[in-house]
Amino acid sequence: MPLYRDEAVVLRVHKLGEADRIVTFLTRRHGRVRAVGKGVRRTTSRFGARLEPGSHVDVQLYSRLPEGQAAPDGRRALDVVQQTESLDPFGARLAGDYARWTAASAICETAERMTEEGEPALRLYLLVVGALRALVVGEHDPGLVLDAFLVRAMASAGWEPALLECAKCSRPGPHAAFNVPAGGAVCEDCRPAGSARPQPATIELLAALLGGDWSVADASSAPVRRESSGLVAAHLQWHLERGLRSLPLVDRT
Repeated sequence: MPLYRDEAVVLRVHKLGEADRIVTFLTRRHGRVRAVGKGVRRTTSRFGARLEPGSHVDVQLYSRLPEGQAAPDGRRALDVVQQTESLDPFGARLAGDYARWTAASAICETAERMTEEGEPALRLYLLVVGALRALVVGEHDPGLVLDAFLVRAMASAGWEPALLECAKCSRPGPHAAFNVPAGGAVCEDCRPAGSARPQPATIELLAALLGGDWSVADASSAPVRRESSGLVAAHLQWHLERGLRSLPLVDRT
C-alpha cells in the first residue's frame, strides 16, 4: 500500500462505525482527499483531536489502491490516516467565537464544494489556510474575511464577478446594476430585467476584497457589508448550482 505525506486542512468529518471517522482533507499537493481515521473517536486515540474541522495538519496516509487507479465502482477508494501532526489548530482556536467559527465553517464547506477528489488545487488550499489564519488573528471582521475568501476563490475558479466593467460588453464602469446570471455589474444597455441596483460603495467594497485593499474594506459600513455579502453568496451559489448549508448561519450583525 503506497504511503504519501502532505499538508492539509480538515474540511469535514463524519462518523463511521463505532469508533472511526471519515475525514475530508484539502491537501496541498493532492487536492481533496477522503480518508478513514481508525479509532479516532476513542478517548485513547493518539491523534483524534487533531482531526477536527478547520485543523491544519501534516498527515501521512496510505492508499488502498495504486495512485491513479479507481475502485471497481469507478470511485476513488478511501485512504487511511496513519499519522498526523498539528501545524495549527485553527478550528479549536475559533470554536469559542460564534461569528468566527461560522465563517470558518462556510470557508471549509465552500472549499469542499469547489474541488474534485484527487484533483490538485494549490491556490484554493493557500486561500483556505490564509483565511483561517486571518480569522484566528482577528484583525478584520469575520464577515469581511469570509467574503474576501469567497470572491477570491471564485476568481481562482474562473467565476470572478465583473466589477469595474460591464459583464456583457466590457464597457468601463462603474455601473449601477448587478446581475448574477450575467456575471456581475452590467451597463444600462445590457442590463437584464430584474437586475439588482446595489449602492456604489458595495461594488467598491467587493473590488477592495478582491484586490486585498483592507483599508477600504475595514472602513465600510454595516449596510454595505450586508449588501455585498448577499451579492457574493448569490454569485457563488449560482455557479455551484446548489446552496451552502453554512452560509445562513454566518453572523452578519
